[in-house]
Amino acid sequence: MSLIKYPLDLMRTKKVLQVNPTVQTFRKDAEHVKICVYDYNSKSLNEEYLKTPQESYPFLDSSNVSWINIDGLRKKDVEETCLHFNIHPLIAEDILSIGQRPKFDEINGTVYCLLSMLYFNEKERSVETEQISIILGPNFVLSFQEDASKDVFNPLRDKLRIAGSKIRQNGADFLFYSLIDMIVDNYFIVMEKLGADIEELEEDIIRRADTNSLAQINIFRKEMIVLKRNVAPVRDLVNGILRSESDLIEEKTEKYFKDVYDHIVQANDLAENYRDMMINLQDLYLSKVNLKMNEVMKVMAVVTCLLAPATVIGGIFGMNFNKIPWLHNDYGFYIAVGAMLLIPVWMIIMFRKKGWF
Repeated sequence: MSLIKYPLDLMRTKKVLQVNPTVQTFRKDAEHVKICVYDYNSKSLNEEYLKTPQESYPFLDSSNVSWINIDGLRKKDVEETCLHFNIHPLIAEDILSIGQRPKFDEINGTVYCLLSMLYFNEKERSVETEQISIILGPNFVLSFQEDASKDVFNPLRDKLRIAGSKIRQNGADFLFYSLIDMIVDNYFIVMEKLGADIEELEEDIIRRADTNSLAQINIFRKEMIVLKRNVAPVRDLVNGILRSESDLIEEKTEKYFKDVYDHIVQANDLAENYRDMMINLQDLYLSKVNLKMNEVMKVMAVVTCLLAPATVIGGIFGMNFNKIPWLHNDYGFYIAVGAMLLIPVWMIIMFRKKGWF
């Protein structure tokens, strides 16, 4: 298996941790806005791409179910659209917010959800987020996305194009459920890719633990923070929908939201498992480093013990006394060197018998 190198983004900590909801955020208007409308019933589907949000206003009075998806946020367009569809100004502020926590609101006869779509950046090996706002009205669903280039709803669009599909046979509340369900299901895809990298990192640490391994552990711990911050609140969001008494959500659709709730609970548990795994990987890294240090110290201790006899013999015969036994013996040098060699060999044999190395 080829080892994946993960870039060290020193600004990632600031991006992950620095969130201050009390500071007024400024969102730059999107350069490009993409607006798509799916107006459908069980028998027909009208798919249109609009140039301006104003062109979507007539769909408020449509007898069909209308899904109006706006990619790219501009303050003026969002505020005017919310005003026309009788959406509370506080919801318009949430739509334009940055780094908002996933939330659920029920205001002015509409149901509003804000949550994050997750993507896995293959190049940076990191989790990216995109804030999406979904509004359920009497016969329409409005969705506001930040980036037109990223989307997880293509399978849903394919289902809408199929005559007689379940989504075509149900109302706006089922479309509302389907959007949230696809976002939650995509969480598992992101976590699966992240989990594969964590497993590879674990194998790398087992084979070779170095400072790069520790750096990668820290990178993944930051990604776990991103994952946990965006996944965990969705559980309360779906729970809020289940406890809602809104007339917009039919009783037959509630069981589908219960299925989404089960999925998000499972996703949250999986995120917790990955976070525990990162703690275990850090402990594994420290154990490997300590084991490596112990091996080095053991070798150094053995070498020191083996050199000790030679040091003692050399020290004895190097004393400045006039009379030392065997000092002037013709074979004294050879006897001393032989002792210096034989004693360490005997020590090695004894160490091996005791299982010290």
